[in-house]
Amino acid sequence: MSTPDFAELLRPTEFLDHDSPEVRDFVARSGALEETTAAGKAVRLYYAVRDGVDYEVYGTSLERAALRASSVARAGKGFCLHKSVLYAAAVRSVGVPSRLLYADVRNHLASERLRRMVGGEVFHHGLVSVHLDGRWMRVTPVFNGLLCRLYGMTPLEFDGTADSVYHPYDAGGARQMEFLTDYGDHADVPYERLMARMRAKHPGMFAEGAAGAAISGSGSLADEAPVPAP
Repeated sequence: MSTPDFAELLRPTEFLDHDSPEVRDFVARSGALEETTAAGKAVRLYYAVRDGVDYEVYGTSLERAALRASSVARAGKGFCLHKSVLYAAAVRSVGVPSRLLYADVRNHLASERLRRMVGGEVFHHGLVSVHLDGRWMRVTPVFNGLLCRLYGMTPLEFDGTADSVYHPYDAGGARQMEFLTDYGDHADVPYERLMARMRAKHPGMFAEGAAGAAISGSGSLADEAPVPAP
């Protein structure tokens, strides 16, 4: 395996635009700049993205502009593809190399309505790989703590020392998430390939058919949760 180009994995890109005012402000508000270690910064940003950006699918967009980290920070919501982009960009801004990863997973957090939109229980999922203390760790800053509790899932934690991929069991001990196909990691969003997979796997998600990038639906996953929001 070739040695990764860490300079490439730190610089801003079309989608990981951490030189933008929106991402800079998000990082500053997270408190990450107060941390003295790379791991501390990555952890602080993990929770800022996990709990500070609402996990929402309905009414979002997968247009190129909407998938940029600056757009996600400005919107304050999105699903795994959006939140992973913001996290990957944010950690780069504090000197932590990052890559985006994509995989098919079974038993993703979802309401019955979302499963119908997706076309079953297999979802195309986005997460992040970060380089800390000489090794790569896989990190999923996606499902915010409140939403996990509403859906009976244990919120996923990250301490900067080990993978944070997803607990394979829910809070009651039932199997919750299984990774099926790994599509590898990328220095930036492989936009055309990503959209081709999303349209092929989840055509029912798109409001305008196969040619559109707007996600259909309105409302929120919190409103559809089996446990009422407090």
